[in-house]
Amino acid sequence: MVSIDMATGDRRLVPGEIGGVVFDDLPQGPKTVELWLPHNETVELVEIRSDAPVRPIRDPRPVWVHHGSSISHGSNAVHPTGTWPAVAARRAGLNLLNLGFGGSALLDPFTARTIADTPAELISVKVGINLVNLDLMRLRAFGPAVHGFLDTIRDGHPHTPLLVISPILCPIHEHTPGPGAFDPEALARGDVRFQATGDPGEVAAGKLTLTVVREHLARIVTERAHEDPHLFYLDGRELYGESDARELPLPDALHPDATTHRRIGRRFADLALSPGAPLGTDRRPDGPGS
Repeated sequence: MVSIDMATGDRRLVPGEIGGVVFDDLPQGPKTVELWLPHNETVELVEIRSDAPVRPIRDPRPVWVHHGSSISHGSNAVHPTGTWPAVAARRAGLNLLNLGFGGSALLDPFTARTIADTPAELISVKVGINLVNLDLMRLRAFGPAVHGFLDTIRDGHPHTPLLVISPILCPIHEHTPGPGAFDPEALARGDVRFQATGDPGEVAAGKLTLTVVREHLARIVTERAHEDPHLFYLDGRELYGESDARELPLPDALHPDATTHRRIGRRFADLALSPGAPLGTDRRPDGPGS
């Protein structure tokens, strides 16, 4: 496992002992087995043993490639099928390739190139929170970076349905730029919480907040969609907004809890993956909207 000192940010690799998991309650006869490895640990698969012949199968489900931050990665979800992308994929019958990178959804060109080179029937990218909480760039750089990221994906997937998702509601960064930091008072109590340390007065000079990111993502997608009919936008607050924050506040002020992951996943399946939605069956390459 990777051990992180939450006070200093230092990381160290802690090797674990080799362990085994036995699935001895499976039904008789041929069956399809899908293993979900832990989403919050580093796992090395040593070997697989079986008391009957095992063969790989061609998964008939459409491949959905999703890229996002630690929220997509699954922070605070309690098991790998409880992350919101997994909940949505299982609800919609999709084969998920989750490129959720904790702290690293940063519009990196190599990430876009990886997506472009990966076979997919559906693609979504969730952009914004890491750009703000790392205070990575200013508004002048943000627009070209988004365009370049989408251009690269389109190099490999010119007609694949592509959904751009803005950040879910995160009150600490709605109007306050980064960088984000650990809340020292919470750490002193033994809790992990985050805070925004930027100056709202610097937004006029180009610093990013989630409000700024949503405004410009919506504009960019709208402009590009005139020539790209397979490009769509979803406001992340439709997945988790103000009423949700009152009912299910972010426990560390940044990441949703397990219950909220399930809610976001169900909503995404309804808003984005159902028939008539941006990534619905009627818009996929083998459907009438392709």
